Amino acid sequence: MSDQPRRPRRPAKPYRRPKKDPVRVLAFEALRAVDERDAYANLVLPPLLRTAREKGDFDARDAALATELVYGTLRRQGTYDAIIAACVDRPLREVDPPVLDVLSLGAHQLLGTRIPTHAAVSASVELARVVLGDGRAKFVNAVLRRIAQDDLDGWLERVAPPYEEDPEDHLAVVHSHPRWVVSALWDSLGGGRAGIEDLLRADNERPEVTLVARPGRATTDELLGEEAAVPGRWSPHAVRLTEGGEPGAVKAVAEGRAGVQDEGSQLVALALAAAPVEGRDRMWLDGCAGPGGKAALLAALAAERGAVLLASEKQPHRAGLVARALHGNPGPYQVVAADGTRPAWRPGSFDRVLVDVPCTGLGALRRRPEARWRRRPEDLAGFAPLQRGLLRTALESVRVGGVVGYATCSPHLAETRAVVADLLGQFPDAELIDARPLLPGVPDLGEGPDVQLWPHLHGTDAMYLALIRRTG
Repeated sequence: MSDQPRRPRRPAKPYRRPKKDPVRVLAFEALRAVDERDAYANLVLPPLLRTAREKGDFDARDAALATELVYGTLRRQGTYDAIIAACVDRPLREVDPPVLDVLSLGAHQLLGTRIPTHAAVSASVELARVVLGDGRAKFVNAVLRRIAQDDLDGWLERVAPPYEEDPEDHLAVVHSHPRWVVSALWDSLGGGRAGIEDLLRADNERPEVTLVARPGRATTDELLGEEAAVPGRWSPHAVRLTEGGEPGAVKAVAEGRAGVQDEGSQLVALALAAAPVEGRDRMWLDGCAGPGGKAALLAALAAERGAVLLASEKQPHRAGLVARALHGNPGPYQVVAADGTRPAWRPGSFDRVLVDVPCTGLGALRRRPEARWRRRPEDLAGFAPLQRGLLRTALESVRVGGVVGYATCSPHLAETRAVVADLLGQFPDAELIDARPLLPGVPDLGEGPDVQLWPHLHGTDAMYLALIRRTG
């Protein structure tokens, strides 16, 4: 045995409990709800924020940071997945989803915000200790330290394939969209690289909150009295809140006299209401009315002319939302829970008909960023019969000389022009009318007669509208 005296052992460090950061814990909980329950962030986040405020854990700045962490992480998920994959020694599918959520939140703080590197790493590791345990927190720490060695541009040069070799895959990684979505949007644009990159960038920007003053119930002047409120770009009933804010705190919104509604949706309703019809103009139909935004605007416009709106929605709970949106309308209206493909009304009963059909939602990726990862190409085939069935019923429901508006919040050609072309082939007495003059002042509407709005050109969701007249 050695005669050397033993070195005294260093005293063990006392265990330090992890510090619970309410902002990051809430962001993590929101991401888990989106992942585990297929929830939508815009539905999950508000009640979480409200509960946190009621507990006294949050102020306005905390709420803003939590919102940015959730939406920013979801928007850039594809990019962050590619970067994280380059920093781990296993396929991403073998990383537990909660661990991947913490890593993605950390990657966003490092690469997508101005949070200092040391703060982003330490806060993410503390979050991992709270929600994952100390063992997996060490893994999170190691991965984030690798990510922190470069900025976003540097990482994209390393993980994105060169544009010249595979343009669609390059754009998918750089702009965080599934490859099939990039391909579909590119086809719909029909343009060069600049157009598609501008659109993909716009999809990753946070949209402004846009309000609608429902005619006869509220005015834009009233809404413009709100903080940071400015007029809409195109709709005479629109007001934008340039600094976000809580729409529910606006008195007119709380009372149902105004609502939250993208200008693209407002323009669809306004164009249908402005389309010339032959003869009477008394009965209007919204054949797919839930949750009620367009129906509320149409009902108000109809009331100004002494017309009546029938709002039909298949799902009873969504029909309840429609009834709530229309409550207080200055003129008569009716809400029914009915299947729009099996109408309870007689053919030819209506002068104006709107069908805003269910779709993949590829036009609203700014608002629902998780939808891009949830949708699959095969979903198109699932929506196709319903879209055609609703438009067929709409064309049967309108009288000769009346007008049908076919709208959808997707620019995918399979959900827009292909549907319209199919149904026009089945109705020889139906013809497209030019919708462009019915959106006065709106530029870049293409060759017509249908209209496709775009986030990067119009600041709206990518709404599609075709107006069809029955000629007899």
